[in-house]
Amino acid sequence: MNATIRLALAASMLMAGASHAQDTLSIAMLIPGKIDDNGFMEAGYNGLLKIEKQFGAEVAYIDQVQPEQDKLEEALRALAQKTPDMVIAHGGQNNEAAKTVAAEFPEIPFVVVQGGVTGPNLSSYEVLQEHSAWLGGAAAGLLTQSGVVGHISGIRVPPGLKGRGGFYNGLMHTRPDAKFLTIFAGNQDDTDLAARVAKAETDQGADIIFTMLNAGRQGATDAMREAGAKQIGNVIDWTKVAPDVFIASAIADVSIPSVQAVQDLADGTWKPGTIKHIGLENPEAVSLSLSDAVPAEIRSRIDTLREQIVRGEIAVSTEYSGPELEM
Repeated sequence: MNATIRLALAASMLMAGASHAQDTLSIAMLIPGKIDDNGFMEAGYNGLLKIEKQFGAEVAYIDQVQPEQDKLEEALRALAQKTPDMVIAHGGQNNEAAKTVAAEFPEIPFVVVQGGVTGPNLSSYEVLQEHSAWLGGAAAGLLTQSGVVGHISGIRVPPGLKGRGGFYNGLMHTRPDAKFLTIFAGNQDDTDLAARVAKAETDQGADIIFTMLNAGRQGATDAMREAGAKQIGNVIDWTKVAPDVFIASAIADVSIPSVQAVQDLADGTWKPGTIKHIGLENPEAVSLSLSDAVPAEIRSRIDTLREQIVRGEIAVSTEYSGPELEM
């Protein structure tokens, strides 16, 4: 298996034949990327650490698995074979693998974070990052000077597609005449690739770019700093990390779904066959952070749009059928 199994506790349940202490939960997680990517995968790992601390759980994980179904299935089987109380697959790229492996281990609850699949012992928990992405697009429309706004992501997975669509539709809400540049470059972690793509978009006039990247983000940030363009980040509050470049960040705390799933398991309320959504109504999970440079009137406008989404007065569309850049 092209992955690393790490023991998060000395007495991890991944040890062959290990027995669990009475009432001690054992939770296993597949994190396909790097746990220190400053992005989506690290947030998943942080969720696992919260589970360990909050529930006193025995936790273990496999990370750095290529997003190919056979490899994801192999990793999930390795976790499930140690009979944990729950297996969590972090990321929508695990959808099909989780469906396959969950069916092979019908006694174990499976959860996909940011997933869209269900089964007799399978549920999905999804932070609606398209909500904060929509607000990010609305902010970009209010802030752009050039009228050209970009988007960069890596692999084409459902949450990324929905985030892109949400951002685009937010942009169209406030700046319907804006030109939109978008690309899924094929890799979340390649800094050189991210830099080339960001330069391609700034060369076409983009002065604000929404990036849905992991370890590769630094490449885009460096290129945008050089070009004088502003970035809208995702997952965490990037305006606190690089305030000279980030004008906003579409926060979607994807550490929360795994913790919620384990809480439901502990409470006896976890249900298979369901998809649980967490949106702007929970500001700890989903919000748009704006840098101090954003004028008060734009902040007020974004607050109003947020309230309209929560009240159901604005429906967040995730559809996008326009052109994409080619590299």
